[in-house]
Formats: sequence, structure tokens, C-alpha cells
Amino acid sequence: MKIYSTMSREKEDLKTLFKDKIKLFVCGPTVYDDAHIGHGRTYISFDMIKRYLEFKGYSVFYLQNITDVDDKIINRSKERNMESSQLARKYEKRFIEDMATLNVTSVNYFARATDHMDEIIDQIQRLVEKGFAYVTETGVYFEVSKFDEFGKLSNRNIEELETHRIDIDDSKRSSNDFALWKNREGEEFAGEPVWDSPWGKGRPGWHIEDTAITEKYFGAQYDIHGGGLDLIFPHHDAEIAQIEAVSGKSPLVQYWMHTGFLNVSGEKMSKSLGNFITIRELLKEYSPETFRFFVLLTHYRSLIDFSEVSLHQAERNVSRIKNYVEALDGAIAGEYESGNVSDNISAILSLDEMEIREELSGFNYHNTSYDAFDECVEQFFASMDDDFSTPKAIAAIFPFIKQSNKDLEDKKLAIEDMLAVKHFFSDVSEILGIDFLDYRDETSANDEALLEIIADVRAKLRSEKQYELSDDIRDRLVQLGIEVSD
Repeated sequence: MKIYSTMSREKEDLKTLFKDKIKLFVCGPTVYDDAHIGHGRTYISFDMIKRYLEFKGYSVFYLQNITDVDDKIINRSKERNMESSQLARKYEKRFIEDMATLNVTSVNYFARATDHMDEIIDQIQRLVEKGFAYVTETGVYFEVSKFDEFGKLSNRNIEELETHRIDIDDSKRSSNDFALWKNREGEEFAGEPVWDSPWGKGRPGWHIEDTAITEKYFGAQYDIHGGGLDLIFPHHDAEIAQIEAVSGKSPLVQYWMHTGFLNVSGEKMSKSLGNFITIRELLKEYSPETFRFFVLLTHYRSLIDFSEVSLHQAERNVSRIKNYVEALDGAIAGEYESGNVSDNISAILSLDEMEIREELSGFNYHNTSYDAFDECVEQFFASMDDDFSTPKAIAAIFPFIKQSNKDLEDKKLAIEDMLAVKHFFSDVSEILGIDFLDYRDETSANDEALLEIIADVRAKLRSEKQYELSDDIRDRLVQLGIEVSD
């Protein structure tokens, strides 16, 4: 199995620090507002990644931080005349609810920054003692020039850090140095959250929160660090500098994994452009399964373009798979009711649906007598093993469905092969986080039948030479993202 590492810019064989165990950390949200679809794309991707690693037999501990003290949180709380901790807890709760709705359930532990002040202060103190940080009247700063490899993840010159500064602090030795601790003892900071420290009352910088948390739970080195592409510089470069400087160990992680950007109709998502979409807003129009499938149709490292056309296409594809599984279940039920099955299989099929799912593992879907299915299975897992290529894995399913629908109709499949196919789709459901075996409550389950009716109506209109009306229907279907070929 291969994983692309941002550090090496290459796909590498997966090698864990401890046999069959993986420690995974992904940068979590800053909780000052509702999560948006860009967050959804990142966390769905890493949820899938953990699911597949566990499917492959690894024991994965997935740690995610919650940034619950930050300038954005403080400023927003002042705007709303409420305590910053109250605001942070509100949006933390809403974030976790949104993730659960998207079936992002694989995080083992959410670690709040404010619950780890002792660890943060301790790590800063050790950086000062080792000569990598210094104290001024405004706080404590990491001295970038003391860490020779700063910027090795992004391959950027350290001077570029200056472009990410928010304010100018003349107390710093260099404009490139970044804050580990911010003193907040003046009247201008009244009402802001502060903690006691050896350097006065204040609060931590952003970068130090993550490394203090990961050092506590994972130690100085672990397997995988993930996040959005926008976090590589300066955040992840700063993380590397902090933990490798304080521990003396390198590398911080074996693999750096980053999700690509999400655009909306070809443009960067922005409130100023009016294309900023929260997860809650999205789910008023589309199902969580539709959005999740839409995300997985693009490789996690690639740019993804959000549009209504793409969402509709994803919705239809989910329905297509569910419709196939429904047809498969119908064929299995038909065999059972006819009595043309062994006593062993009959006993299994007499169970309820969830019990049947548990029994499916007895039907091996590797190397069956069903060639079209074997090819699908091989392509699916080869794609997943190649840096979690969900687009290629999903693409392998649809030609099989087309062929298998014909084979089911012609009654060419043995009951054992049908159960093996169902076992495969049960595993696919678990890996992708979409329950394709649950088709009964899918609102768009009859899409294909409806489209067939529309096609018949258009054919009749054309036969009657009512071309204008037929073309109008076609154009309106295209607007909905439905491809029509005459």
C-alpha cells in the first residue's frame, strides 16, 4: 500500500512505527463559526482514510485538536457580547454534530487547546531553555533562525513567513519569529481569556497548541499528520520546528497528508463573493450521503469544484448503486423463496437484515466464478491501495453494475456469487462511509425509473414532431446536471 507524502513529494510504501498500529493526527477547527463545506471535504477524506486503514487490518488512533482560544474567537465573542469560552463551546458542539451528520465518526479523541495549558506552557519553557525561543515584554517567540531546516515541508524561504504576519512587533529579534505565548496583561486586553504562566498572564500562539497536544498523546514522533493544503505554510512548518527542536528527534511524522482546496463553481469560497456555504446550509438541499459521495468522487489531494450539477450527479450515482443492491436483494429473495438454496444458505437468509450482514463474511468475494465481479473487486482495491484513490475505486463499480444488472435479469448468477457481491458492497459501504445496503429510505431511489418515463415522453413528442417542447425538456434536464443524448 502506498501513501503520498507531502514531505517527499512521492508515493511511499506504508511503514508504521509500531507493527499494525497507526497514530493519526489531523488539524481540527477553530470554533468561532459553523463549519463550511471545505471543512467537510477535509474531514470526510480523513474519515475515509482511517476507515480503509482499519479495513486493511491496522489499529488506528485518530486524534484531532479543537482550537478554542484564538483571535478569531475572541473578536467574534466581542461582536456578540458573550464570553469567548461560551462561543467556542457553542460552535464546537455544532461542529461535532455536523461531522456526525456526515458520518464522520472515526475521531477517537477531540483535544481542546484550553484543556492542555500545562502541556503548552511546559513545551514553551523547554524551548526557551534549549535556546530556540526567547522572552520579550509582549510574549515568547520561536527564533526561526535557530532551526536550520525551517520551511522544509513547504520548500519555502523563511522570509516568506513575513507575508503571514498579522501585526508588527518591534520586540521580536526578527520579523519571521512567531509567537509561542502572547502576553495579555494590559487594559486593552480586559475581558480576554488569560492563563498564568512564567512570563505573565496571557494565552498561547496557534502553532504551539497542536505540538503540545500531539506530544502528550503520541510522543515526539508518530505516523501520519493531516490537514488542508493551506496549512502547510506556515502552520505545519512551525509545528515541525517546535517539536523537532524541543525533542531533538526527526522526523516529527512518517507521512504528511494534505487535502486539496475546494472551489465553488470555479471560484475560491469566500463570504465576500457570496459563495460561502456551511454544512448546515448544504444539508437543507442535499442528503449527507450525496455530499459525502461527491467529495469521494475527487481524489483527496486534488482540487474539488463544488456545483449543483456535480451534486446532482453524485445523488444519481448513489441512487444507481442503491438501486442495484435493491435488485440484488430481490434476486436473492427470489432464490430463497423458490427453495433452490442449500439448508445452510436458507438458514442465513431467514435472519434479519443486520444478522445477514454479519454472516456475509463467510462468502469470499475474491476469486469467485464471476469474472466481471472479480475484475471490479481487483480494480477497486488496487485503486484504494494506491494512495486512497476513491475516484478510480468508485469508477470500477459502475461497469460491473451495468453488466450485473443484465446477469441478474437473465438469472445467470448462483446464490453464492450474489451473496459474495452483497458482502463486497457491505465492505464498500463501511470503507466509503455510505450505507449502500440501506436503500429503502433514499429519497431519490426512483430517479432512474423517472428518467425512463421522461425519455419515453420525449420520444413520443419527437415522433409527433413536437421538437420545441422536447428540446425544452432536454434543456431543463441539462440545467439540473442530467446528461441527455439524442
